[in-house]
Amino acid sequence: MVVAAGCQLVAMCDLAIASDAARFCTPGVKIGLCRSTPMVALTRAVGRKRAMHMLLTGEMVDAATAVDWGLINVAVPATELDKTVADLAGRIASSSSDTLAIGKRAFYEQIDRAEPDVYQAMSEVMATNAMAPDAQEGMGAVLHKRPPVWSS
Repeated sequence: MVVAAGCQLVAMCDLAIASDAARFCTPGVKIGLCRSTPMVALTRAVGRKRAMHMLLTGEMVDAATAVDWGLINVAVPATELDKTVADLAGRIASSSSDTLAIGKRAFYEQIDRAEPDVYQAMSEVMATNAMAPDAQEGMGAVLHKRPPVWSS
C-alpha cells in the first residue's frame, strides 16, 4: 500500500512501475488532516477531479486505476516487477545521458508554458541539441548503419 507522502513520491517520479497488487491512497481526511503537500504532485499527475476524489475520500485506488489515471505507467505481477524495472532502466540507460538530460530539462521547461512561445523555445533546444556531439554520433551511426557510441 502506498499512502500519503508515498503517493506524492510516486506522483513526482518521471516514470513509475508498480505491482498489480499495489494500492494507493491519501487517507489524511479520515484522521482530520488535509494532505496539502501530496496534493501538489498528485494533482499534476492525475488531474483535478481524480486528485480531489483521492484527497476528499481517502479511498484506495488499485493499480489498474492508477495506470488509467496516469499515477503510474504500468502495473505488473510482483514476480515480474524487478525484471520490468531493470528492462526499462536498461532501455533508458542505452541512450546518451547528455541527450536524456537535455530532453528531461526541455520537457519540464515546456510543460506549463503557453503553446505559442513554447514552440520557439523548443525549436532552440532542438537546434542546440542537433549540434551536440552525441546527436552527431547518433546521426552518423544511422547513416553508417552501426550502433552509436555515446560520449556520455
